[in-house]
Amino acid sequence: MNGLMRSRPEASYRCPTLLSEHHRQRKWVDHSYSSSRLRIDPKVLLFVENTFSKLGRDIAELLVHNRMKYKVEVSGRSLPIMTNGDKGRFSTIVFENYTKYLHMDKWNKELIDKYAREYNIGILGFMPSRDETFVGAQLKNASLYIDTNVKVKDAYLNPSSGVLRVTRAGDIVRGLLPSEPNDLWTVFSPNHTTFEPVCMATHYHEQEAEYVHSPPSTSNMPLITVIQDKGEEDGIRRVLFGAGLKFWLNKLLFLDGVSYLSRGRLSISLKRYVLIDIDDIFVGEKGTRLKSTDVEAILDTQERLRNLVPGFRFNLGFSGKYFHYGDDEENDGDDLLLEHSDKFMWFPHMWNHIQPHLYGNVSQLVIDMSKNKDFAKEHGIPIDSGYSVSPHHSGVYPVHEILYDAWKKVWNIKVTSTEEYPHLRPARLRRAFIHRGVMVLPRQTCGLFTHTIFIDRYPGGQSKLDESIWGGELFQTIIFNTINVFMTHMSNYGNDRLGLYTFESVIKYVQCWTNLQMVTLPPVLLAEKYFKMHPDELDPIWGNPCDDPRHRKIWANNKTCESLPQFLVIGPQKTGTTALYTFLTMHPTISSNKPSPETFEEVQFFNGKNYYRGLDWYMRFFMSENGTVEQRNVTINNQESLKKPILFEKSATYFDNELVPRRAHALLPRAKILVPAHACPQRPGRRELHVLRGADRVVNFTQESQRSAESVSEPRSVRAAPGALGVVLLPQQLLIIDGDELRNDPVSIMYRLQQFLQIDPLFDYSSRLRYDKNKGFYCQVISQNKNKCLGRNKGRQYPAMDSKSAKYLNVYYTTHNSALVKMLKRLDQQIPMWLREDLGQSSS
Repeated sequence: MNGLMRSRPEASYRCPTLLSEHHRQRKWVDHSYSSSRLRIDPKVLLFVENTFSKLGRDIAELLVHNRMKYKVEVSGRSLPIMTNGDKGRFSTIVFENYTKYLHMDKWNKELIDKYAREYNIGILGFMPSRDETFVGAQLKNASLYIDTNVKVKDAYLNPSSGVLRVTRAGDIVRGLLPSEPNDLWTVFSPNHTTFEPVCMATHYHEQEAEYVHSPPSTSNMPLITVIQDKGEEDGIRRVLFGAGLKFWLNKLLFLDGVSYLSRGRLSISLKRYVLIDIDDIFVGEKGTRLKSTDVEAILDTQERLRNLVPGFRFNLGFSGKYFHYGDDEENDGDDLLLEHSDKFMWFPHMWNHIQPHLYGNVSQLVIDMSKNKDFAKEHGIPIDSGYSVSPHHSGVYPVHEILYDAWKKVWNIKVTSTEEYPHLRPARLRRAFIHRGVMVLPRQTCGLFTHTIFIDRYPGGQSKLDESIWGGELFQTIIFNTINVFMTHMSNYGNDRLGLYTFESVIKYVQCWTNLQMVTLPPVLLAEKYFKMHPDELDPIWGNPCDDPRHRKIWANNKTCESLPQFLVIGPQKTGTTALYTFLTMHPTISSNKPSPETFEEVQFFNGKNYYRGLDWYMRFFMSENGTVEQRNVTINNQESLKKPILFEKSATYFDNELVPRRAHALLPRAKILVPAHACPQRPGRRELHVLRGADRVVNFTQESQRSAESVSEPRSVRAAPGALGVVLLPQQLLIIDGDELRNDPVSIMYRLQQFLQIDPLFDYSSRLRYDKNKGFYCQVISQNKNKCLGRNKGRQYPAMDSKSAKYLNVYYTTHNSALVKMLKRLDQQIPMWLREDLGQSSS
């Protein structure tokens, strides 16, 4: 059916005039509190029922989405340390189940109340909706009654509530209000001026059932679902919710509650930057493209939106090859777009809409981009936006380096966007990064794709689309992201014009229900603002493309994760890492990276400037000349077989760099880690202190592992502190090698190491390593009378440390050494003799 003959959805939503006008005259509440003596970290203390409770996870997810720091504690356990000197550690206290606070033992409850009063912060709590023991109960002397197991409908806000900041009392949310479980709520009945309603509703009658709880009510009496305690009775401000976060309005009120109770220390911005890309301009089959009437509708809607969103213009991404590929009416639409080209922002898509990762060389990519640029010049399309988007996000992430090369050469691109970094889902974790001078912004989806052009073919129909707009996913995307770059397609603006309906509707709904101010900026200015707001996202974190099916599909066919190392040697300097590297490379099945002209056998990728050269640069160190990792014939113990090498990389500089843990784990999450270590007090002067710092890092991460394992509910995992591994590791991933044993009995160490790496068959090192009396350590056997040893600076003997210094250092590291012993036992690994001796000396 022709889309013009259909009944298109119209964005006809309007806020009630009275409420809308009331709020135009009323400023949002300033929650800030000025006091020079108050020093508090902007952090939430969150008490959950248990580590798996759904509402607890929902609260934590909402905090993460809005970039708020928080600490999770399980209710009923000991309280965390609340202060650090004269500084408070938390700006708001949140209870997933407020009754856990009410039932706290007297000592702990008084501690929390004392902290709240002293630091002038508040408590936010959620009431369970099915706790029969609280039906008609008093929560605070005789000042507040509650009733549970209530179904409610038609929510509306108290416009004079001091809690409202982001949220405004714009309308009524019609219908049954959702809650978990079974849409049941707790409602509040106050009996003191300290309480003020925040959100109200009316009773929902189901099959004419009567409201039987005390106190009695009638169907038209307001029921309070969210209430504010101004602290007039006991000096503590509170906000209480009668249900969790399933109802979208509660999410907004939660953010306002946290802002109100923290005195503005935990507040989100009221500014929202919105950029709407329309990709695939001129691309599409006949019958799906824009006609002149569609272009006129885009222009009309854009003008209306400019009155709501200052600076608003649609951002059109064009592929010139498909200009005039439609029927006569659609070709007229193409012409009309160009006639009004000055009314829009423009960016280059791809000349022929081919995904860049399918190009094998930069020359052809440059040729095709140049065609698109020539087309733009010929038809009066601006060419200086500095922004581009790749079809299906191909080449942006995972990075295809030639795309960045061609972008710079042809278009001088400064900004792009993708929804793929670090992964498509969950959207709340999307981040930005900068690579080779190109700023990559996170992109958001709106529920519209190239195939969603008719409302009756939209998955779930119009009701599903409206659900996303009226408080659902699209609405919340704008609320929870200060900067939004939305992806749409040309086909969404023809036929039923779902793109126009969607965005005009959601923008009006946002303005009805919030105090947010929306504006549009050109992409380069938008990117500069983003990184000013989030400077911690400047550096990329390269993930493993093979761990995500979507990433694998947009990764070049000639790239393979087989060209990434299976294990890393990260021991600190002067612990035998070079000797271990030499012994490993003697193994016929094990292969190291190719040498670097700058850093020799160490690539030093994860800890320095080489990381910014990208994944392609790193992988080349593990590939053959033809760009693959080929199987090879190997002979072990007189047995020939065809095997792919086990790749590894060694760098002593990885051990004491704070950036390495997160980077290495993101790219190589299953890689095994080898860490040589030996007794510290063996080196005089600075050399010794260098090793000591390394040892300190080893044992520090063992202590952190115990705390982190509890917090993430992974009791069998080991989590490293910064400077060591920094991520959760399974026991089978980590092997700590006794550096003294490596020097004195390398054959035993290499046997154990092969078992750890699960190499079969085992390589016999006993005939390949021999002790060299002149050197004082083991060397590689070349012939019956000849050894190949490490250089002169290896294996040197140092004068003994004076007893006073040795004793001091042994005492200093007793705690760390004890933690290291506990970790080794947990991993079922041997305790080195030097470690046993150190502990024995320090305890004697």
